[in-house]
Amino acid sequence: MAAAALAGILLLSAGCHRAQHPTPAARPALPTATVRTEAVGSQSQVASAEVAGTVRAKLRATLEAKVSGRIEKLPVALGQTVKAGDLLVQLDVREVQARLDQAVALRRQAERELQRFTALLKQEAVTQAEFDAVEARSRVADASVAEAETMLDYAKVVAPFNGIITRKLTDVGDLASPGRPLVEIEDPTVFRIEADVPEALVRRVKLGDRLRVNIPTVGRELEGGVAELAPVADPASRTFRVTLDLPPTAELRTGQFGRVAVPLDQTEALRVPATAVVQRGQMELVFVATNGLAQMRLVKTGKRSNGVVELLSGVVPGESVVVEGAGTLVDQQPIQVK
Repeated sequence: MAAAALAGILLLSAGCHRAQHPTPAARPALPTATVRTEAVGSQSQVASAEVAGTVRAKLRATLEAKVSGRIEKLPVALGQTVKAGDLLVQLDVREVQARLDQAVALRRQAERELQRFTALLKQEAVTQAEFDAVEARSRVADASVAEAETMLDYAKVVAPFNGIITRKLTDVGDLASPGRPLVEIEDPTVFRIEADVPEALVRRVKLGDRLRVNIPTVGRELEGGVAELAPVADPASRTFRVTLDLPPTAELRTGQFGRVAVPLDQTEALRVPATAVVQRGQMELVFVATNGLAQMRLVKTGKRSNGVVELLSGVVPGESVVVEGAGTLVDQQPIQVK
């Protein structure tokens, strides 16, 4: 009787234990996604090494005064557009003006004396030597006036070409002198990029070559032509300065960072459209179409250019990867290729 009661208790306990852990519900079916795929193929490409460079205006100038004087006017501001011949700096050079006045007075005196000696020479009242001396003094007076006028013109610093003001290195009231920079101006329409190429790579660069240039702030890849190639290396860095002309681009600014791609040897690589690679956290992945399902693959990517990504691992040639609609897929989701 006791054994029967014990058996009943064990059965009741087992039933209660099963009631606390119900069988999990079946996983809901994933919807079928319509995607576009593309077969992965090995493509030949020219490997390249990137060299850091800096964008510079092709035409730029640092303006200085040719005479000493206190700055009287500085009618320009940073970023202001100026035209060739516009006044940038006006110096107060009263001593030069006084020198010009003195030279003009001496020239008038020399001219009157020359006129008088010319009349006396016709009357044979003076010798030819005396006349020649007076004539020489008149020429010296003319030259002194021309020199003083030139010095007075130097009191005005004008724009040498159309451009914008990029730096002001002085202000009204400062003393300007030869060799001291006053303002910097550049042409904002034509730019270059300067890069220091290591000596191991410079042999692959020649004048006239067209090289790829990547400037992150521009947002797209440019192509520059090699315009200058230094014939000697910098002894400190062992690099050669290479300058490339860039096409007109509105986003370019002096001082921007860029990379110049120096071509190396031709290599084979797996490349897919950039839309095929999905970034989730720190992982990069693609979806491979396998038997009507999207199979997730972790990949390692290489260089990116012109909307194409190099795949270093994760897929093999011949597999079809999803290139449109990959961003919303999950692993093993049914797909329909359009």
